[in-house]
Amino acid sequence: MRVVSGIQPTGKPHLGNYLGAIRNYVALQDDAHAVGGECLIFIADLHALSMPHDPAELRSSTLELVATLVACGLDPDKAILFNQAQVPQHPELQWLLNGTARMGWLNRMTQWKDKAGKNREGQSVALFTYPVLQAADVLLYQATHVPVGEDQKQHLELARDIAQKFNNDFGTEDAPIFTLPDPIIPAEAARIMSLRDGSAKMSKSDPSDMSRINLSDDADTMAQKVKKAKTDPEPLPSEEAGLAERPEAKNLVGIYAALAGQSQAEVLAQYGGQGFGAFKPALADLLVAKLGPIRDRFVELKDDLETLDAILARGAAKARERGTPTLEAVYRALGLVRH
Repeated sequence: MRVVSGIQPTGKPHLGNYLGAIRNYVALQDDAHAVGGECLIFIADLHALSMPHDPAELRSSTLELVATLVACGLDPDKAILFNQAQVPQHPELQWLLNGTARMGWLNRMTQWKDKAGKNREGQSVALFTYPVLQAADVLLYQATHVPVGEDQKQHLELARDIAQKFNNDFGTEDAPIFTLPDPIIPAEAARIMSLRDGSAKMSKSDPSDMSRINLSDDADTMAQKVKKAKTDPEPLPSEEAGLAERPEAKNLVGIYAALAGQSQAEVLAQYGGQGFGAFKPALADLLVAKLGPIRDRFVELKDDLETLDAILARGAAKARERGTPTLEAVYRALGLVRH
């Protein structure tokens, strides 16, 4: 079992990132470690270049994200934690796979359509081809499993298509070049929405900081954001069906359920019939109890640049070691002379 996943270092990590991905990384790290497998988690700093960015901000965001991941429980002794920029095999393999990927495949990527909007001609080539880099990210390590949310399933399918075509064109049935990775889709992936709009995902890019709970927020800030979260005047229902047309109420109940390890039905059994005047303080207390220790560890780590750089350097050395055999095999399969 070899699990590979990446996370972009853009903006401050928030509650949605924690419940939707980071918490899952910690579980996968432990699962893989328990069966003698490996878990590789990388900071996707090369992917960040597909959109306009500030170089100094990218550097600080990368280190902040390392501090966040470690504070959340990712253990550099159990998982391989690194950033792409220190492992040149990632873009090297991307270029080699560009000969196999097809324009039509990339044109069909819904995220390309969404991010490019109507100004496709004005977008960077990197934005168009970053799904090929994503394919390289996982194929380089012969990943067996890749955790994906709904928005990334199409990109993993593309990675499988590229791997399959490359195997067909340059490998043999008995000796394929690439492993085809399988998706890991969490049974109950928490989909956390904005505190200001229950129909929009909680996002780092939302201009309003009140729309999200940052993992770096202190207890008072968390409580204040929950207190001011958008709701409606009705009390909480006693059954889930009563949340159907109430996106903000559904979101707050979902956050409580995810943090408490309960179902939404269990939360409503406890709080049904009560107003938000009672529910919001309970949610704020739960947030502080669960995220407080993470924030404290993050604050401890975030300015310890020596430790953070050392974690990335050690992880990158391990990643380069893991990726080299695959890259050499690809060069040989393509007939490229390197020595």
